[in-house]
Amino acid sequence: MYKHLSDLQNQIDPSKPAKKLALAVSQDNFSLNALFKAYKAGFISPVLIGDREETYHIIEEKGYDFGNSTFIEESDPEKCVEIAVRMVHDGEADVLMKGKVPTPVLLRGVLNKDWGLRTGRLLSHLAFFEVATYHKLIAVTDVAMNIAPTLRDKICIVENSVQYLNTLGIKRPKVAVLGAIEMVNESMQATTDAALLSKMNQRDQIKNCIIDGPLAFDNAVSFESAHHKNIKSEVAGDTDLLLMPDIEVGNVLYKSLVFFANAKVASVILGASAPIVLTSRSDTEESKFYSILLAALA
Repeated sequence: MYKHLSDLQNQIDPSKPAKKLALAVSQDNFSLNALFKAYKAGFISPVLIGDREETYHIIEEKGYDFGNSTFIEESDPEKCVEIAVRMVHDGEADVLMKGKVPTPVLLRGVLNKDWGLRTGRLLSHLAFFEVATYHKLIAVTDVAMNIAPTLRDKICIVENSVQYLNTLGIKRPKVAVLGAIEMVNESMQATTDAALLSKMNQRDQIKNCIIDGPLAFDNAVSFESAHHKNIKSEVAGDTDLLLMPDIEVGNVLYKSLVFFANAKVASVILGASAPIVLTSRSDTEESKFYSILLAALA
């Protein structure tokens, strides 16, 4: 069980070579700050792709030394993305990271039919939160990629997330499928999807996890609330992964935890042929560092 995001660093095997990370449009102050920290920690070997003058201005101003790391000069953002994505596609890099480039531009490259990172699986966003009032790290999906996921989409999102949690040593993560209430109501699609996901898990159609739902947020994360409502569940109060009903709920929860609960967060995009670090402009340097760590562990 992980309590702090820093605990994840213990999963890095120092005997193995550092993962090579391709930063698309490298002239980004916050990305370079986090990347240098990851480089110094020894688990990332950077490939910087971007405008030489702007990138080196930041590096020199900060006093960073990336050693013999590769730099590829390219001033056009779309071409930077193509170079970075092609490197990952061709096995020349292990991780893709968004620098100073709009998210749609990066994702167009990722989804390119010829040299992108498609696998046939749905791309989904996984965020890890360290919340002082919860007894372990809690993951949330999907708050950034899938707007209004169907039942089929939710199956893929859960499978992406569970596979990743399994790699961290969380063998049977407890998945709470959220709704506004903990009872099935045919007028509320999130509750019927939750019931179907739970039953599919019971019948081993969705493996390597324990799914329960629908659960309201309070009984998903609080033993006391679940007990008060007489909810008998292996998941309630001990959730590892919260499955959001849609992107609006996920986005509000994400920002509420960060801005109201002072939670620390890290996130990664799953479902491509390699992990993708795609952070928000409002994310802290610490958040970007731990996002790089999540990608390195994927």
